[in-house]
Amino acid sequence: MEVQLVQSVKKTPKNANLLDFRPRQLRAWEMGKDGGVQVLVPKFYNPLLAKWLMPRLRSPYIRVKLDAFGSFVWKQCDGKTTVAEIADRMREEFGEGLGSVEERVGKFLTMLRKSDLVKLDNDDVEVTHE
Repeated sequence: MEVQLVQSVKKTPKNANLLDFRPRQLRAWEMGKDGGVQVLVPKFYNPLLAKWLMPRLRSPYIRVKLDAFGSFVWKQCDGKTTVAEIADRMREEFGEGLGSVEERVGKFLTMLRKSDLVKLDNDDVEVTHE
């Protein structure tokens, strides 16, 4: 199965395969008590709000807790490993009972990309699943 990337309208349409991209983490993270990943997303991006409000908050971050599958994929997002390699590793780790691993990983990485949690090495194209 091939997951396609289609460039946005501002460029000449050209297909690219999502499986060839190399995701890279954009946010800090830590391991939770249950062994899952917690991605740390700042509550404020505006420097003035951050400077004034952050010291008054218990935590300056929203913790996004990932399940076992999401945690596994997140740890693989090092900017060197391709999406295809991540899917293969996930299949080895969790077995064949996951269904279409490539599609599952592709949708998860698309969601992370839209939330500005990861960057794909060729991020000037729009991700779609066909």
